[in-house]
Amino acid sequence: MRIMIVTDHYPPTIGGVPTVTHGLAHDFADRGHQVWVVAPSQGSRDERRLEHKVRVYRFSSFEWPAYKALRIPFLPFVSIRNLLKRSDPHIIHIHSPVVLGNIAQILAGGLRKPVIVTNHYLPVNISPALSSDPVFSKPFSSISYSYLVNFCNRCEYVTAPTNTALNLLYDHGLRAPARVISNGIDLKKFTPGERSEQVLQRLNLPLDRQIVLHVNRLYNEKRIDVLLDAAAKMKSNAHIALAGAGPLEADLREQAERLNLGDRVSFLGFVRDADLLALRRSSDVFVIPSEAELQSLSTMEAVACGLPVVAANSYALPELVHHGENGYLFQPGNSDELASYIDKLLADPALRTQMG
Repeated sequence: MRIMIVTDHYPPTIGGVPTVTHGLAHDFADRGHQVWVVAPSQGSRDERRLEHKVRVYRFSSFEWPAYKALRIPFLPFVSIRNLLKRSDPHIIHIHSPVVLGNIAQILAGGLRKPVIVTNHYLPVNISPALSSDPVFSKPFSSISYSYLVNFCNRCEYVTAPTNTALNLLYDHGLRAPARVISNGIDLKKFTPGERSEQVLQRLNLPLDRQIVLHVNRLYNEKRIDVLLDAAAKMKSNAHIALAGAGPLEADLREQAERLNLGDRVSFLGFVRDADLLALRRSSDVFVIPSEAELQSLSTMEAVACGLPVVAANSYALPELVHHGENGYLFQPGNSDELASYIDKLLADPALRTQMG
């Protein structure tokens, strides 16, 4: 089968959607399918290359001012139309209904190509500022979902990674055929394993203290500020390891200093996959205070590696974390409750083993 994947997020961009689309493209190619990926470039030039049997076409783009993780291509209608005619895909799979997704959908109709769309987005992913504004948040959310659902209703099929994600679309008027299909993780790779003192030392993490791990981009909606507030209230002397980068890093470092957490928090930045796997296996508890997850690959990977999870009771996280079974859910934004659950797990090795 000839498959074209269209996405506004693809490596070297870091995050859940790039991980999903990259993995999907390579898995399809490994199964013998012909795969094309259409994505933004990281600059002002178009790029074309073969990456592990996947033909990747990147089109010149600029950084979206409201959300730095998103790049907007310069409307490459002609180039994508020519690519569609040359590749003649049996199906087009869109992962972001913004510029490239819209162009692909418009052109697919004229060429009679079926389109599947997978939704990974919440309004906050488009504009965190408008989503949190007390006056504009509701109308912005309504407009965003109206646009998104209208896009989905013009596709032949819609998928979403969780029941929460799909029900949000239904609540806003989805009529197209749809089902839940998890993004999934590699359970042969993400398994419990031995603690790695070598990796802890390489990341300058303490060997004599318990590790509370958080893996995510450092953005407002991820609510790392709540985790730092909780760290200041914890009775345990555990060390907080923050793996990820983003525009909020300077503010979070300032908050950590203000809370006198300088020797209890490490900002690790980007951590390569091999070290990140070892870090999960070397940690004691995983925490995700985010209030904007339609699934959360990092949480799924932590659970697969045998870590108990403390998660915000928000959006799709309760589908992954079952309170009292494989972790605890806390009220979003409540750092006191978060601190108490972390302390409870750290103080009880048997409980961590039971939940991991």
